[in-house]
Amino acid sequence: MTSSTPDPTPTGAIPLIPAPDRASATHAVPEDTVVATLPSPAEDPHWYRTAVFYEVLTHAFMDSNHDGIGDFEGLRSKLDYLQWLGVDALWLPPFYPSPMADGGYDISDYTGIDERYGTMDDFRTLVADAHERGIRIVIDMVMNHTSDQHPWFQASRTDPSGPYGDFYVWRDRPSEYLDARVIFVDTEDSNWSWDEVRGQFFWHRFFSHQPDLNFENPAVREAVKNVLRFWADTGVDGFRLDAIPYLYEEDGTNCENLLPTHDFIAELRQMVDDEYPGTVLIAEANQPPHEVVAYFGTDAAPECHVCFHFPIMPKIFAALREETSKGVREVLAETPPLPKGGQWGTFLRNHDELTLEMVTEEERQKMYAWYAPEPRMRANVGIRRRLMPLLRGSRREVELAHALLLSFPGSPFLYYGDEIGMGDDIWLNDRDGVRTPMQWDDSPGAGYSTADPESFYLPLISSGMYRPTAVNVAEHRTRPTSMLNWLRSMLQIRRKYPVFGIGSLTLVATSDDAVLAFLRRDERQSVLCVNNLSTTSRSARLQLPGMAGWHLYDAASGNRFPDVREDETVDITLGRHGFYWLDVTFLDEEKDDEDQ
Repeated sequence: MTSSTPDPTPTGAIPLIPAPDRASATHAVPEDTVVATLPSPAEDPHWYRTAVFYEVLTHAFMDSNHDGIGDFEGLRSKLDYLQWLGVDALWLPPFYPSPMADGGYDISDYTGIDERYGTMDDFRTLVADAHERGIRIVIDMVMNHTSDQHPWFQASRTDPSGPYGDFYVWRDRPSEYLDARVIFVDTEDSNWSWDEVRGQFFWHRFFSHQPDLNFENPAVREAVKNVLRFWADTGVDGFRLDAIPYLYEEDGTNCENLLPTHDFIAELRQMVDDEYPGTVLIAEANQPPHEVVAYFGTDAAPECHVCFHFPIMPKIFAALREETSKGVREVLAETPPLPKGGQWGTFLRNHDELTLEMVTEEERQKMYAWYAPEPRMRANVGIRRRLMPLLRGSRREVELAHALLLSFPGSPFLYYGDEIGMGDDIWLNDRDGVRTPMQWDDSPGAGYSTADPESFYLPLISSGMYRPTAVNVAEHRTRPTSMLNWLRSMLQIRRKYPVFGIGSLTLVATSDDAVLAFLRRDERQSVLCVNNLSTTSRSARLQLPGMAGWHLYDAASGNRFPDVREDETVDITLGRHGFYWLDVTFLDEEKDDEDQ
C-alpha cells in the first residue's frame, strides 16, 4: 500500500509530535536544579567509546513515594551509589505511558511519562543531577511499533481514509512478506493479525498487540524524528534504537536489514549530528556481526555510533562449560573491523532473555542443557535467567565473565543487580523473573520501598541464597571482599586503561586451548589479557611475536611478572577461572613515568 498521506504533518483529531521550536529549545531544567557540569556530548563526542553503561529499570530500582513502584525520584536518590560504583552512563528502558503488555516496549504515548514514575520535571531533574555526577543518560526509542492502544493506531483502525489511516501496514489478505520469520514463536504463529474494527489484517514483527509503523509513509518518518527531537531537548545523551532491522518490508525478502531501513537510520543520524551533535545512537540489531556492521553506515552516510554485539555473549557462556577458547576465538576473528568512530556494545545479561538466535541448533540445545534444564527457564529462543544463577552461583565464573566483558572490544553494558549477584524468579510471567526489585538492604522491603511488599510491582526474590537478607547492597558495601567491591575495583582499573575502549585486539597463541589470551593495544597502552576458562588450574605458554624483552605488570596489584623471553614467549599460570590484565611495557622507565 502506498502512502496516501504525502504531507508529513497531517492534521486531525490526534496530533502528531510537533517539531520543537529550535529558538526555544533550551535543554532547560527546573529553576532550583543545579546546572550540569558534565561536558556536553558536542564537547566530548567520543565519550561512548570508553564508557561503561548500566541498564536500570526505573520501576525496579527505588520507590520514593511508597506505592511499591520505582520512580525517577527514587533513581535520582541513588545516583551517588552509581557514581561510587563507577558507571559512566545509564540506559533507561521505556518509561512512557503503556499498557505494559511488553514491559513498556508497547508505547501508547511517545512524549509522555507514565505517571507512576513521576513528571517531566522529575525526569529533567534526574538528567541534570546525573550530569552533575559525571553520568550520562541514554533512553530507549521504540521506533518499529507502538502499542495497539496508541492514539495513532486507534485512529488508523477507525478512520482508514483519515490522516492516520496509513500509519500502519494494512492488507486485505495476509499473503505478503511470508518469508519473514516469526520472532516470538512461543506466542505468535503469524506476523499478521486480523482487526475486526477496520476489517483488515495488520503487520507486526513482535506481539500482536504491537502493530508495526508504516515507514513508507513520510508522515511516520517525520513523526519519529520529532519524537527524538522532543527527548533530545530534555538533555539526554543518546538513544538506544530498539528493533531497528524491521522498519521496512519487501515481498520476497526476510524483511530484515533492507536498504530503506539503512537510509532512514542515516537520515536520523544526519538530523542528530546537525541539531544535537555528540548525541549517540545505539543499534539494537540482533543479527550476525557481518550484517550488524552495516548499521554503522558509511563515511558518506553514517548511521549508529554503537551496535550491540549479540553473538559474543552466548559464546562466553558456552566456553565456561566446554572449557575451550575455540568458540570465543572464532567469533572474535569473525567480527568485522569497526569504522572510524564506531563502537561495539557488549553485555552478559539484560532485561530480555539470553537470546540464542545467533547459535546453531546443536549449540542451542547444549546451552539449554547447561543453563536452562527446566522449561520455565526458557523464553522464546533464549533463556530467562540472571547472571549469578546462570553460572550456578559461582563467584569465580561470574568474575571471569565480567573480566571478559570489560576487556573485550566495545563499551560494556552492565545490568542492575548483577553487581551484587541478584537472583531470579523463573515462575514469574514472561521475562519478569529478571526484572525484580533491587535489593538494597535486608529490611522487609529490601530497602527498595517502605510499602507493603505484597503491593510491589513484582515480588522480591524469596528463594534461599538470593533473598534480600542474603544478597543486598548494604552488606556488600561493608565487606571488602564482596562481589560489589570487586566489580567497583575492576571498573576503576578499566578507567585507567582507555585502550579497552579504543584499542585493537590481537589474539595470542597459547599452548593450552582452555586459556584465552589477547592483546589490547593503541598508540599509548598495551594490555595482555589472559583468561583460564577451565575448572582446574592451568599453565600456558603464550606466543608474543616482536615482544622479546618486554615487561609485564599486573594492572590490579602492580606486581611484576616474568619478562617476555628472547624466544618471544612467556609462561603464565592461572587458578581455576582465573585471569590477569597485564600492563605491557618495553622499558622500566616507561612504567615508572606512568606511575608518577
